[in-house]
Amino acid sequence: MIDQCGADCGHGALTQLTAWLSQRGLSENDRLPSERELCEVLGVSRSELRKALSELEADGKLWRHVGKGTFLGARPAAAAAELGQTAAQTNPAEVMRARLLVEPVIAMESAVNATAVDIDAMRACLAGSRRADTWREYETWDNRLHRAIATGARNLVLLTMFDTMNAVRRAVVWGRLRAAPTRPPADHHSFADHDAIVSAIADRDVEGASRSMRRHLAAVQEHLLGR
Repeated sequence: MIDQCGADCGHGALTQLTAWLSQRGLSENDRLPSERELCEVLGVSRSELRKALSELEADGKLWRHVGKGTFLGARPAAAAAELGQTAAQTNPAEVMRARLLVEPVIAMESAVNATAVDIDAMRACLAGSRRADTWREYETWDNRLHRAIATGARNLVLLTMFDTMNAVRRAVVWGRLRAAPTRPPADHHSFADHDAIVSAIADRDVEGASRSMRRHLAAVQEHLLGR
């Protein structure tokens, strides 16, 4: 069960941050203040702020540059063009191979480093995916869950690697090979897979988190590629 205080506090930080940004009149690609300054201005904890920033970034309203900070708006066209070139030159098989190499390691790190707020965010994504009325809505929650796991690893380099890989994945794979029905069935294999990954992370089961993520991605690969 989601810790109600944790979920509500995280939602409150997101609301406060969104309102603060709208009042500041910032322009596209303006840099945000440091996390310390934002915590002081908004009166929220660092963990609550990071969860709010991650949600806005997942929605394409913020972007981050390693070593430079967090910026308003979508990632600049130059960076987007580079990702587009990569997506044009790769294929779903390469994307899945990269995911199988990287995401089990991220899950292991998340089992070690994820905070209670991180785990609440993961559980909120589990609940959201089960409520999804369409495949696109499900895939949005799926994307948020995997990014929440990457955020829980508490390693900026791994998170940046994940974001880059995920942007390519969405360009190459998003929405492909979906058949009727129009929404995930109640017994969709990813529901149980995701539950197992998040449970292992919450239990600090490092090997279990890695194993569950690898099993999940292998199932995704089989459904996507037939192998």
